[in-house]
Amino acid sequence: MQAVPGQFESARDSAEFRRPAFRPGVELYRAHIVRHAFQPHAHDAYGFGAIESGVERFRYLGAEHLAPPDSLVLMNPDELHTGRAESEDGWRYRMVYIDPSALDNITGEHGWWFDEVVRHDAPSARRVTRLLDRLWLAREPIAFDSLLFSLLGELRRYARVPQSATTDRRRFARVIDYLHAHLPQRLTLEELGSVAGLSPFHFLRCFQAQYHVTPQQMLMALRLGEAKRLLASGEAPAQVAAATGLADQAHLTHAFAQRYGVTPARYQRQLRN
Repeated sequence: MQAVPGQFESARDSAEFRRPAFRPGVELYRAHIVRHAFQPHAHDAYGFGAIESGVERFRYLGAEHLAPPDSLVLMNPDELHTGRAESEDGWRYRMVYIDPSALDNITGEHGWWFDEVVRHDAPSARRVTRLLDRLWLAREPIAFDSLLFSLLGELRRYARVPQSATTDRRRFARVIDYLHAHLPQRLTLEELGSVAGLSPFHFLRCFQAQYHVTPQQMLMALRLGEAKRLLASGEAPAQVAAATGLADQAHLTHAFAQRYGVTPARYQRQLRN
């Protein structure tokens, strides 16, 4: 995989996205990261992938994780995480991001959940890597969908029954919905606490205990997730920045590259290919 000029500070880093037009809710990603450190971000989709070489270190659900070669990475939707190389030559990996509704439709099951974000299963990881490689190259819809079905079948053994919805999870689901609905606005702890029915700093403590990040970190992750969706739909970066509450296009470019590894303009070009 060739480096992408202007994409990272180091020419050794590279990342690419692909989104098949015929299968909504599915996005492919492949990267080789040596120097770049991804800031906290989230995907409103499941993130499934495998490490081809090198070791990744990332923070997920308040804990540090290492993903070595031939390991699987299994992320639930909307969970903030970071990412950086733990090995000198970085790490090379492939991922697929699948919207929950798309996964439900493909598998006929609802609410997959993964208790372990890293799985050390070399034979399975190698099969996943091969399937993701073939998915990247597949252009015929029936071939793509067949490979995707096989991939999910490979990962099904690790899926768990969804976590039961606790009072706090339901309470904060209202807050997340409120954040989504008010991305361009300047929000306060008082405002968010009111949505949750808690005093401001009690809300802050409970929110951080639930999600292992601050409300501001979650808001930025949601803003960038929405920016990614708008960019994919063809919106101009300047309009996307305004619509998601970012200061300007430069702020969008910096924040987007920090979280996804590509600039907004390059992301849009890759989706058109």
